Amino acid sequence: MPENKVSPLVPVEPKTALAGNTKVTREDWLTVAMDVLVSQGVQQVKVLTLGERLGVSRSSFYWYFKSRQHLLDELLDVWEGTNTGAIIAHTRQPAASITEAVCNLFRCFVNLDAFNHQLDFAVREWSRRSGAVRHIVDRSDKARLDAIREMFERHGYARDDATARARILYYMQIGYYALELQEPLDLRLAYAPNYLEGFTGQKPRQSEIEAWQAYARARHKGGQG
Repeated sequence: MPENKVSPLVPVEPKTALAGNTKVTREDWLTVAMDVLVSQGVQQVKVLTLGERLGVSRSSFYWYFKSRQHLLDELLDVWEGTNTGAIIAHTRQPAASITEAVCNLFRCFVNLDAFNHQLDFAVREWSRRSGAVRHIVDRSDKARLDAIREMFERHGYARDDATARARILYYMQIGYYALELQEPLDLRLAYAPNYLEGFTGQKPRQSEIEAWQAYARARHKGGQG
């Protein structure tokens, strides 16, 4: 899995913030490119546009990247390292039960520092226009599903059962974002016990539910999720 090279969540200020003698770094180019990818789509990730946003000439770009395609390849590496990497890491966190393990995975999806669903859909939209990107997205989805399946298997589920449960959980979560549901946090959290039992076939402990709900509320107060 590619390493996390830059956070896609750090906002880039208008070009006046980076004008003058401030040196624009490779990370600055990647960060503003990620912002444009999410907000405007891959078609607008252009060297000239990014340079204007950063308040620098195009020549600065070529200190760090060979071409626009090189930059786009780096953006895909960042996406895999952040979003896919976060899902896999959360499935591998220590858990005494499968319901606790699923709660750990839930934490990934309410933590924008871990999983950025807007970035995920920007890349998926990009993949509709590029067979090469579609291949990377398919590879990433497989890695995510494999990690969730393995999580279930570690807690005693047979492979076929683990595979089906992984697909239900993952496709439900991605579909939740695709529908752009705007339900209140309290309503979403109220379903947590039912979701956990539906995904795992086991009743969660009250302590697991309370820990998950406290985490989600804390993230929500901080502008996450």
